[in-house]
Amino acid sequence: MKFLKIILPLFYLAICLSANAQDSDSIDEKETKDFEFRAVAELGFLSVLGHKVQFGENGTYFDYKEDGGQNVLFPVGRVSLELDIKERNTFILLYQPLTIQTQVLLNEDIVVDDLVFPANTSVDLLYNFPFYRISYLRELLPNKPRFALGVGGSIQLRNATITFESTDGERFRTNRDVGVVPALKVRSRYDLSDLVYLELEADGIYAPISYLNGSDNEVKGAILDASIRSGLKVTKDVNAFLNLRYLGGGAVGTSENEPGPGDGYVKNWLHFMTVTAGLTYTFN
Repeated sequence: MKFLKIILPLFYLAICLSANAQDSDSIDEKETKDFEFRAVAELGFLSVLGHKVQFGENGTYFDYKEDGGQNVLFPVGRVSLELDIKERNTFILLYQPLTIQTQVLLNEDIVVDDLVFPANTSVDLLYNFPFYRISYLRELLPNKPRFALGVGGSIQLRNATITFESTDGERFRTNRDVGVVPALKVRSRYDLSDLVYLELEADGIYAPISYLNGSDNEVKGAILDASIRSGLKVTKDVNAFLNLRYLGGGAVGTSENEPGPGDGYVKNWLHFMTVTAGLTYTFN
């Protein structure tokens, strides 16, 4: 329901802007050719292929899928706004909410930042990892009518909250982090016909984060957001699509700025798959 509250105002705004744009066509036809604006939204489910996390050098490398209740499907969605400038430059603003909440009975003791959660006790688990992303693409094949290939880069802002809390409220550990991650980006599209198209897209990087943020810590991280999409041109302005996406990455290392408890060591790797359906609305 929270996601719908984001989408509905967005598409209401989109329709209003589109109507204004159509009214102004006779005034400035050239500007409508130089700029094209799109809103994209998708909804579906997320399946955890693998997900493990560890807090503290002596902490448990906890398997969310096997022991943390992430062996079922979870709702997922995302929204983005795209602006094409003179057909070769594309700017993208993306918001991806990602919240997984589970409750489990522990099969064995686990240690999280020097705190022991005993076996045969129940724990509430929150993995909240939404992110915001700004991207730029440069079209390399502008003269190909059926094929497009754009390359560029992205800046991703993560906003993570990971918690372990006993259901009786006596034990609690949380890890919070906001960080900026750069990535490379590529997008390719092929029109199979006048109505059907295929699209491939990927954002990703693997690098020692210390080289990027100036820290002396040997922290390494990676992200990969890769998808394949099959779309149908419903009308001139509306496309419908089905999307299969791999979403993975993580980091390992010790933070000198960690206030404790714990020694600041974190190891967090995830491998998710999403299946979604969506719409693209273009303002002409």
